[in-house]
Amino acid sequence: MELLTLEHFAGCVNEPFSAALNGMDVEFVLVEARPLPPPTSAANAARAPFSLLFRNTAPVLFPQQIYPMRHARIGEVGIFLVPIAQERAGFLYQAVFN
Repeated sequence: MELLTLEHFAGCVNEPFSAALNGMDVEFVLVEARPLPPPTSAANAARAPFSLLFRNTAPVLFPQQIYPMRHARIGEVGIFLVPIAQERAGFLYQAVFN
């Protein structure tokens, strides 16, 4: 499996990802893909760290866990999502890759 980088997701901002949850497909929209500062000992890092921010408009908060997510260009990948905020439009979830 190819190591995912920020470049894989940067062109997918404002696009839906479908996550499998309890036999249902749940839509998460990627609302932000941004680089993170490299750790001080990152000389031999396999990739530059980055963060993804997803929005889900369901009225329920989904738990922090790995979600099998699908996207037309990226394919299927497990992404660990952590709920971080609630907005009028739904809940925000963050994934950090380091």
